[in-house]
Amino acid sequence: MARLIYSAITSLDGFTEDAHGDFDWSAPDPEVHAFVNDAERRVGTYLYGRRMFETMRFWQSVETSPTAPPSPDVPPEAVDYATVWQAADKVVFSASLRPDEVTTPRTTLKRAFDVAAVRQRKDEATADLSIGGPTIAAAALRAGLVDELQLYLNPVVVGAGKAALPARLHVDLRLVDEHRFSNGVVFVRYAVG
Repeated sequence: MARLIYSAITSLDGFTEDAHGDFDWSAPDPEVHAFVNDAERRVGTYLYGRRMFETMRFWQSVETSPTAPPSPDVPPEAVDYATVWQAADKVVFSASLRPDEVTTPRTTLKRAFDVAAVRQRKDEATADLSIGGPTIAAAALRAGLVDELQLYLNPVVVGAGKAALPARLHVDLRLVDEHRFSNGVVFVRYAVG
């Protein structure tokens, strides 16, 4: 059975963006980016809210053709990630996006997060699903849909902003993997339950 994975890059104090909406401190270096790429290869479907989709659709613009000359502006690990992202299906949950704003291939727009539909998609999937964005991940966590948390803890404290994990939610976790990177980022992977 496929797993639903919530993966997030966070500050040490647990925020995906600071109080001003900035997240430039979270840009992965080549070592972290390559690790993320390898973790994401098992993902067949990305589930996004509007804001995360608007951030991630950048990856559609990265040229991934093996016959294209390498771009000096796009590092190889970014091209690799774009290849992984472009190959996966995407489902965007948004009441405010118009259909003409969802132009990336392999992308479906749904007006609301439907727990039963996500559970069915997960039950029928042959590859893992990844849920991106703390708001939509909170809904999935509260519904008991998330099987695994993957957090990339950055060596920065931002003090306030958008929390990676929802308040007033108790979920028992079991550590199944961890990895330290040379830049101070720490990856932790937890099974839920």
